[in-house]
Amino acid sequence: MLIAQLTDVHIGFDPEARPEELNRTRFRAALARVFETPNVPDFLVLSGDLTDHGDPDSYTRIVELLGDVPCPILPLVGNHDTREGLLAAFPDCPSEGGFVHYVVERDGLAIICLDTLEPGRHGGAFCSERRDWLRGRLEALAGRPVVIFMHHPPVVAGIDWMDPAPDEEWIANFAAATAGHESHILAIHCGHLHRPIAARFHGIPLCVTPSVAPLVALDLTPIDEDEADNRDLITTEPPTYALHRWRGSELVTHYETVSDWQVLASYGEHLRPMIREMFAERG
Repeated sequence: MLIAQLTDVHIGFDPEARPEELNRTRFRAALARVFETPNVPDFLVLSGDLTDHGDPDSYTRIVELLGDVPCPILPLVGNHDTREGLLAAFPDCPSEGGFVHYVVERDGLAIICLDTLEPGRHGGAFCSERRDWLRGRLEALAGRPVVIFMHHPPVVAGIDWMDPAPDEEWIANFAAATAGHESHILAIHCGHLHRPIAARFHGIPLCVTPSVAPLVALDLTPIDEDEADNRDLITTEPPTYALHRWRGSELVTHYETVSDWQVLASYGEHLRPMIREMFAERG
């Protein structure tokens, strides 16, 4: 099973640029790459910040761009989304208790999609209700493979102006919900930071998928909120998507940037001896 992940699309950031808004163009290119390769996914996860302002028009444009997607779509809310707007745009998306969180199971893998939105807040949120909901789902899935998708990463990555404080209550709530289930949570996959990042959360592998929208500059030096030092914040690095491969016992993640490049080698007869030799080494 293949799960594609696109995140942080931010449609509507520049509404005056319609129809060729930069983020719309980048999203269209990313979708084309995902579905034109041989690796056609079984699910498409959209892990938050689908829009920039949560307005109905931006959600309409997202849905239009997704019109030809041939697989189920699993949307999540990010801090730039609204629950009402997302659920109106994706009427088949489950929700419970006022939160957009749900579980999808296929091929022996439970995909848990979480809601880390608190309206008006840039950073993440994970209240006691969401903590208890996740704890209950993990208990029901005890011993079975689980992958978690959430918009906000519950780690300090080093990008000072984007990071949470390490002792924020929502991170403690998420840790409490996952405690005791580390052995069967295969990975936590996030967005929000607009950069490729790998970490661990209480022993669980955690990965951040880069954004569809322009990326955040890689600058790990502290930032002074009272001194504008003209550092780079946002760059034109190309969109990137993740492809998560589940084979019944292992979950492996690949990343691909969406840009033009040349193929330097193809599998022709002149390379068949090398390929056969490599297969022979497997025994």
